[in-house]
Formats: sequence, structure tokens, C-alpha cells
Amino acid sequence: MSRALRRLLPFFVALFACACLTYAAGFIAAFRTSYDPASYTLPRREPFAAFWEAWATTEEVFYGEVPSARERTYGAIHETLALLGDPYTAFVEPVERELEADRMRGSYGGIGVDLWRHPEGQVVMYPYEGSPAALAGIQREDVLLAVDGITLTAETTIDDVRALLHGEVGTPVTATISRPPLNPFEVRVERAQIRVPSVTWRYLTEERDLAYVRIQTFTERTHEELQETLGQLMETSIAGLVLDLRGNAGGLINSAVAVASEFIADGVVLYETGRDGEERVLSVQSGGVATKTPLAVLVDSGTASAAEILAGAIQDHERGPLIGARTFGKGSVQLIFSLSDGSSLHVTSKIWLTPDRRQIQGLGLAPDIEMSQTAGGPDEQLDRAVEYLRAQQAEGSN
Repeated sequence: MSRALRRLLPFFVALFACACLTYAAGFIAAFRTSYDPASYTLPRREPFAAFWEAWATTEEVFYGEVPSARERTYGAIHETLALLGDPYTAFVEPVERELEADRMRGSYGGIGVDLWRHPEGQVVMYPYEGSPAALAGIQREDVLLAVDGITLTAETTIDDVRALLHGEVGTPVTATISRPPLNPFEVRVERAQIRVPSVTWRYLTEERDLAYVRIQTFTERTHEELQETLGQLMETSIAGLVLDLRGNAGGLINSAVAVASEFIADGVVLYETGRDGEERVLSVQSGGVATKTPLAVLVDSGTASAAEILAGAIQDHERGPLIGARTFGKGSVQLIFSLSDGSSLHVTSKIWLTPDRRQIQGLGLAPDIEMSQTAGGPDEQLDRAVEYLRAQQAEGSN
């Protein structure tokens, strides 16, 4: 968009976005809401008269290229939502929305590659072991030039490329690849179900009495993955568990509640409160298998949202110490509305409180044992967690 047009937009962007949201409202379908589109009454159009006059004049006399109707709509919605001053109430465009849904499912139809933008601008591929991409002959550091004939440019984002590679399981996609000294060539790959694990684990000792479990994000599959992990660990009668939530930016609330229920026997996991003062209690689900296993939790400034729900519940129920740095402080709940063109609207509707009714929004959780972590050095936080678990183990044997 030209600099001159950017100077014009602030005069009418707010009015335009209001109009857009008004007309989109009739098409909204919420994931979790009692909103009834039939009960919504459209406001009168008169307040937007100046807006339409401004745009008509701009389109008639502006010397440069005028953005498309979609670009104007999306730009206006983004800018107007920013006036709310809430970073979590946001408009997500269709490509981003598709990828977001994939992340929440924890699986997608694709070819199984990591993508990286080289400093010189090329999109470089790193196929997962055993993935459709690897089986089709794509190698590490192959440069991706085009997808199904669509040439990648400097303006093509990594999310744009992911969206091109993702698709329905069983459908083909053709990648044009550069691999010196060969000339560019094409590789046809059939998409398959690609599962990205959100839970990884390992034993910490040769005796296999202490284990480490990392939860990267909270997807639809996280609780199932954790149950499988804990099932294996319980067979070896582990004496302690380190739960790593560092860098976990959150995800699905229901997933976090289910995960918390594996470590907490009973009681409240969190409270949700709305602007009308109405409160909803989310309680522990029965049947947790690690409710008596000694626990230590690693957190940092990247621990946010659903990860803070889990960490706060463990801390308030005194199931184990939080070790590391203060968490991010994202304690609000967003309703997600799907719009008619495949985009979505995220609207902050509630805040959540820990079982002891502590507010996390803007504050975060203070660790019980505060420790910094040296980048590239030994994992001192993990070492401290092991030290704590060893002390618990010794105390239990006395």
C-alpha cells in the first residue's frame, strides 16, 4: 500500500471496520457461545455516510493503486480492534486461521517438513524422518521454489507456504525444488496425516526412577498423548516427575483442565469470570493416574495462557514447586467466531483465576524457586528440579 494512501486511511478506518463487523455479524458461528444471530439488530447506516463519501472520493481522485475490497476490509478490522487496547481480541485472516486450526488439532494433512527462511530469502525444507516428503526424495536443505506452480517470492510468508503445502489427506502436491548442482526439478508428494506431538518424555536417570515430560502446547490430542506417556511411566513406578512448561504459549483450555486432572486428585482447576460477574467453575476430572507422584514444574516468561492454568492449579494445590522465572501473565479467555470467508474473530470475553482466586492477567505466576537460565549452558533449572525430587525421595524413605 502506498504511503499516501496510508495517510488517508486513519480518517475513515474506524467507521469502515464498524460497518464490516456489523455485516459480518450475521454470518458468525461461535465455537463456544450462546450468541444468537437472529436476535441481532443491524444499526442504521447513517453514521457511515461520511465513510462511504470518503472512499468514493478517494477511489475517484487518488493517483495510486487503491487496495482491493478485501484488503480494505481486513486492514480496517485489524486497526479498529486495536482501538480496544486488548492484544488478544484479534482478527485472524483465512490462511492464518487454517494454520491455527491445524495447530489446535495437533495434526494436519501435509507432507511433513519444517520450513525455514534463509537469510538470503529462500525457503529451505527439512523433512521429518519417514514423512511423505522424505519418502518422495526431498532432502534436508532443499530450497523450495514453487508449490503447484505458484512461485514463491520474497513477499511469500512461511505461513503462506505452509498453507499451500497443507491440504486434504490423499491429495497430491507438486514441489519445485532447487538442489545444486542439479537443475530445478519437481517432486510430486501425496499428502498424509501429519501428527505433531505436543508431549515428549524421557527418563532422567539410569535407574529410571525420575522422568522428564515436556508439554509444548495444548491441542485436542495433548491429554491422550499424556495418558499414553504416564501409562508407560507408571509401569516403572517412577519416584518423581519433572513437568516442563517452558515456552508453552497455551492452547485449548479443556485440554489444560484434563491434563491438570492427571496430577490433582480433586477440587478446582480454575474459575472463569465474565464482565457481568457470572462465574464458571472448572473442576478436576476424576481418574488421574499421577495424583500422588512427586512433581516439579519448570516455567519461564514464555509459559502462558493454558500453560499458566495448569501451573497455577498445581501451585495452589501444593502438588509441586514452580521452578524458573515468572510466567507471561495471559489470563484471559477468547471466544472464537468463524466468519463467512474462512477468517475468524477472537474476542476476549472472560478472565480466569487460579483455585486460590489469584488473577494472572498482566501479573503472571511467581515461581516458588526463582532461577534464571543461561542460554546455551547447562539446564540449571532442570538440575534444581531433580535436586528437589531427590530430596522428596529421601524424605519419603525416612
